[in-house]
Amino acid sequence: MTGELKVDVDPAEVGFDAERLKRIDRHFARYVDNGQLPGWLAVVSRHGRIAHLSAYGERDVEASAPVEADTLWRVFSMTKPVTSVAAMMLVEEGLIELTDPISAWLPEFAEPRVYVKGSSLRPLTEPATEPIRLWHLLTHTAGLTYGFFHEHPVDAMYREAGFDWSTPPGVDLADCVRQWAALPLAFQPGSEWNYSVATDVLGRLVEVVSGKPLDEFFAERIFGPLGMTDTGFVAGDADRVAAIYTPHPGTGRIVRAPAFDGWARSRPACLSGGGGLVSTAGDYHRFTQLLLRRGELDGVRLLGPRTVDLMASNHLPGHADLEEFGRPVFSESPMHGHGFGLGFSVLEDPVKAKTLASAGEIAWGGAASTAFWVDQDEDLTVAFYTQLLPSSTYPIRTRLRQLVYQALTD
Repeated sequence: MTGELKVDVDPAEVGFDAERLKRIDRHFARYVDNGQLPGWLAVVSRHGRIAHLSAYGERDVEASAPVEADTLWRVFSMTKPVTSVAAMMLVEEGLIELTDPISAWLPEFAEPRVYVKGSSLRPLTEPATEPIRLWHLLTHTAGLTYGFFHEHPVDAMYREAGFDWSTPPGVDLADCVRQWAALPLAFQPGSEWNYSVATDVLGRLVEVVSGKPLDEFFAERIFGPLGMTDTGFVAGDADRVAAIYTPHPGTGRIVRAPAFDGWARSRPACLSGGGGLVSTAGDYHRFTQLLLRRGELDGVRLLGPRTVDLMASNHLPGHADLEEFGRPVFSESPMHGHGFGLGFSVLEDPVKAKTLASAGEIAWGGAASTAFWVDQDEDLTVAFYTQLLPSSTYPIRTRLRQLVYQALTD
């Protein structure tokens, strides 16, 4: 099985101190022992070899089911880089260009309006000064938003339309996109960065341009060729799916979130390219290796190297970081020192970010505290899996970076 996960190299052979790597395990074991996480899995790879793999705790506390190498995780926004790769495959085929207005395929975006002032019930809007283009969707600069933000009147309009943490029951992706297009943009396209449903719109664009539903495109063009046999919008084995938890507001200890128990048990009405996938650590490891190897893995090439290099470049104007160009809202990345590429964050300035990671690192995470990064300079990939909403509860990602890089000795 191609997605199997196991340590296949002595850490010292790839420049790691094995004892220092064990600090990862000791640190995150405390989260489980203190009742702050149900369980977790971490994988560290260098030069294409897995140097460290560890798991601790339970995927389902109530069932006393342990975290295992083949546990299925709801990766939420770690779906976004997959959708972005799909879109860039279509760019490489000459079917669409980064500068193309998306209204050529999604006519509902032909005349977008932009919020100027007023309440969510009585907004004053103006026409967009330029069309929403493909690169706006890929970089979250289209003017779209999320309903679960509580920062802007347009956020409230999304919630009023039924888009909070999810989409309205029974509404498919095409209908969701039409409803989003009917709402005002939060700002003029290209003028700011705001984490949003842009990648869901991108997923619909992939469907229209390719002529295939998003799940079929993913399966035929990405997951099948890469051997990602356990990844999709539906879990092949529901017994392996990890349960989702939230922190108790008083004690901070985990509490099961039963509203999510049904997710991934059957094909959803809305195939969310922004957050709908379920995957294993082994499967997603293959996806990170594809990015590390600039579009090719085990003889299968999905993207050209120059395309991956372009995706891994900061596309924010003037090499700005998210703190300068973005709205001060929750995202799956730190803001200081990080720019944004075509589908994931790009580390622009390690000093400004106060991190040991390398400039050019690409990364993203999911709402339930999953995360990955790819460091070309160090030929390194790292991923972490757990199921705790929201991902901003604990500094998991920043601590994991410290613990990985301090173990590098070459």
